[in-house]
Amino acid sequence: MSSIKYEIISLIDRQDLKDEAANWFSSKWSVPKEAYLESMEECFTGESPVPQWYVAIEEGRIIGGLGVIENDFHERKDLAPNVCAVFVEEDRRCNGIAGALLNHVCEDMKNKGIDTLYLLTDHDSFYEKYGWEYFCEAYGDGEEKPSSMYIHR
Repeated sequence: MSSIKYEIISLIDRQDLKDEAANWFSSKWSVPKEAYLESMEECFTGESPVPQWYVAIEEGRIIGGLGVIENDFHERKDLAPNVCAVFVEEDRRCNGIAGALLNHVCEDMKNKGIDTLYLLTDHDSFYEKYGWEYFCEAYGDGEEKPSSMYIHR
């Protein structure tokens, strides 16, 4: 599908990428770097399969990434864990990278004993291409309009 050569890396396997990854995620979302660092440190303890963080790297550059956390800032605390912070650099979109990241995280979490994942998004119809199904509406923390909650089993 894509002529781009990249690798998907689980940060638990490459802890040396922690600072670079935390900076990258923070630059894409309005979440402080420290919050990502804290979650990544929790991931590294190995005490629980959640949280986890993943990046797609092309020639040393992070071109995409996502995480798995208990709750992605929404009121449905019962719908957990959540895939979060899904992002692919604009100049690398439409190359299947997001799909590869989503497939990788679902497989990795299944190997860790977690068969069901949730994802809160405003991007309707995108995630269905990768086996996700619309589940319900949910309100993000402080949001007046609901977003779509998707499920992957």
